[in-house]
Amino acid sequence: QVQVVESGGGLVQAGGSLRLSCKASGSIFSINAMGWYRQAPGQQRELVAGTTSLGSTNYADSVKGRFTISRENAKNTVDLQMNSLKPEDTAVYYCNADVSRKLGGPAFRYWGQGTQVTVSS
Repeated sequence: QVQVVESGGGLVQAGGSLRLSCKASGSIFSINAMGWYRQAPGQQRELVAGTTSLGSTNYADSVKGRFTISRENAKNTVDLQMNSLKPEDTAVYYCNADVSRKLGGPAFRYWGQGTQVTVSS
């Protein structure tokens, strides 16, 4: 079993900051990609930021320059620092971890339960 748990959501005014944290635990041999997605009401889930075990990162155009993803491989954690928040950033944010449970085994994507981020204008 693999568990992915997020924390750090909440309510903030426009222009403010929040930091989301995520930890994967359980039967893990290795983790390739970890990242953050978000889903606003009536919208599809979209990638916000992602990172690989080698440290490469990618961001949605809408968050570039405002959000920063960081990862600690040894701890199986990934954080998302969100600055200059806008009302359109309001969504449920989900963490993902692409986990291999044994040497040479396939990677499966595991999701957290989601954490609400609300930005008021």
